[in-house]
Amino acid sequence: MGNQRVRAGVDIGGTFTDVALEFDGRIHTAKILTDYQKPERAIVRGLQAAAEEARISVKEIGTVIHGTTLATNSLIERRGARTAFITSEGFRDVIEMRTEGRFEQYDLGITLPTPLIARDSRLTVGGRLNAQGDELVPLDIAGVHRAIELLRHGGYESVAIGLMHSYRNGRHEREVRDLIARALPDISISISCEVSPQIREFERFNTVCANAYVKPLISSYLNRLTGALEAEGIVCPLYLIHSGGGLMSLASAARFPVRLLESGPAGGAIFASDIAARFGLPEVVSFDMGGTTAKICLIEDQAPKTSRVFEVARTYRFKKGSGMPISIPVIEMIEIGAGGGSIAHVDDMKQVRVGPESASSEPGPACYGRGGKRPTVTDADLALGKLDPNNFAGGSIQLDTAATRSAMNEHVATPLAASVLAAAHAIAEVVDENMANAARMHAVENGRDLERYTMIAYGGAAPLHAVRLCEKLGIKRLLVPSGAGVGSAIGFLRAPFSYESLRSAVMSLADFDASLVNQLLDDMETEVSGFLRDAGHQGEARRELKAYMRYAGQGWEIPIAVEVGRFEPGSIARLRESFVKSYTALFGHAVEGLDLEIVSWSLSLRTEVTSPQPVQAIDGDRCGNGAPPVAAAHREVFDAKTGKPLRCAIFTRDKLSPGIGVDGPLIVVERETSTYVSPAYRVIRQQDETLLVERRN
Repeated sequence: MGNQRVRAGVDIGGTFTDVALEFDGRIHTAKILTDYQKPERAIVRGLQAAAEEARISVKEIGTVIHGTTLATNSLIERRGARTAFITSEGFRDVIEMRTEGRFEQYDLGITLPTPLIARDSRLTVGGRLNAQGDELVPLDIAGVHRAIELLRHGGYESVAIGLMHSYRNGRHEREVRDLIARALPDISISISCEVSPQIREFERFNTVCANAYVKPLISSYLNRLTGALEAEGIVCPLYLIHSGGGLMSLASAARFPVRLLESGPAGGAIFASDIAARFGLPEVVSFDMGGTTAKICLIEDQAPKTSRVFEVARTYRFKKGSGMPISIPVIEMIEIGAGGGSIAHVDDMKQVRVGPESASSEPGPACYGRGGKRPTVTDADLALGKLDPNNFAGGSIQLDTAATRSAMNEHVATPLAASVLAAAHAIAEVVDENMANAARMHAVENGRDLERYTMIAYGGAAPLHAVRLCEKLGIKRLLVPSGAGVGSAIGFLRAPFSYESLRSAVMSLADFDASLVNQLLDDMETEVSGFLRDAGHQGEARRELKAYMRYAGQGWEIPIAVEVGRFEPGSIARLRESFVKSYTALFGHAVEGLDLEIVSWSLSLRTEVTSPQPVQAIDGDRCGNGAPPVAAAHREVFDAKTGKPLRCAIFTRDKLSPGIGVDGPLIVVERETSTYVSPAYRVIRQQDETLLVERRN
């Protein structure tokens, strides 16, 4: 076993694999191109590089915390296992019919997302439970055996099982699973009553299908990762970050890989929350832009917003409903295909389009010199002067300016009859406006005004684009923390052990069944306690209980915080009072004369983490009047707002004096990223090395 004082966070992204190694209170980092054939090789190389910087052996690492977008990318790119879906008779097409809602009401040519499982791989069996979980029709055992034969001869690697009302009673699903497991011991099986025991069959069915689809891929990867670490002498606990922002065991991750879908972005939200707590910021929008995607998350009172359902891969202008719904506890954010590696092209209407296709790390942007021939956002940033070709990624990658100009000219400039500089400007503006639109959409969906918020930017590409987003969104203050280029990996080191269990059981307060509720809570307590025990946590954890309630007749519910404990018939009055108070706060009024319904319950356990050391921000009103630092160099950088190249000062973060404001235009360079500050903003380095970028007037 390694030294428990040495902890490593590892984040695999679509382009880079980031490592943050914490030793004696210091963070040592590494950024390695992601290895698509064997992602574990990049992890080992990154750990070796970070350990070398810390002057320790990799064998001294005492804990590895890992997050990955491999499961998400597998769903988006449809690179999962050959999967079948078994459901109740009459419900074969639920995942294709969806909810029959239209995410774009007036688009006559609307195209719904293709279901994850094709129709010829969706099988049905007889048997039926009612909404209370009571058996109406016995399970058709002969029908299950017929399905098994189809699975046997269809070459399926994985099977998802989702039967009607199994969230109330999973007996039929377990019977089907056991019969398949005995007949086909090598096939991977997922059942919805374990993956997502929640009401609403479309979301539940889609979630269990997603779990089954990525399960063989993730299981194989985790086995290879464990072997690769052990081969290097790294024998220590390995944890995964789940989508809710907590640590989970290797075994749980292999069983429920759908919980890993937002694991990398969740680490970034934890990182931003830690920075928000450090500076005492009540309203924050986090902006994470890596090589493949960009993520926007609202953080209020130093905690990210959470949800029970989120969408993967929205396909239509970031519209809610145009993606693949996954019903698991998750940190709520919006994610779009806009990263440094996002590929640009000109469409038939002579409009510049950027993403969601990405050059990733193989072959990468044209400027990487690894065979990429199409222009990307990184190529545009290089052409605009925002990147130094001789000092990219700390000098580890020499950027090819000629390759960038060639790709830009062939695919964008020539079709538009424009210069390479104009083409690069168009690409940057399109991707920045896409991200700004996504942020506006997310804010509107949550009823928030972003102009009051502080932005926290992290990820390799975010600090280059963050000021332009602030200009578009009217945001006055931006923070770029130390280590921003590997922010998600650092966030992993701040994550608690946590888990949330969900159960659905619709009941009105008029028919409140205290014994049933207590039984549900006992089952949830067993689940969450076992989860934390499997992860190796033996200490105390804070419990939070929520009831998801609505007025009878409404289609959706709101979360109500409930005191943890046993329920009695007299608990109804407290539930009613809490709901009316929360509903009035959200919608401005209560509704008289309607009964209330409880739809679902959630119980979460969360361990306490060390609070960050508070930092008093030094802003324009309190910054010093000392001599400004001397720039290391100057170069021309094209500024989007002024529409012209400007002479831009170049600084390294460590050469900026704490508390001394420096007006833009300027660029602050460091090994993992660079921060561009436009003429309308100034930068003030804080005592903890965070950069505060604020509007000058």
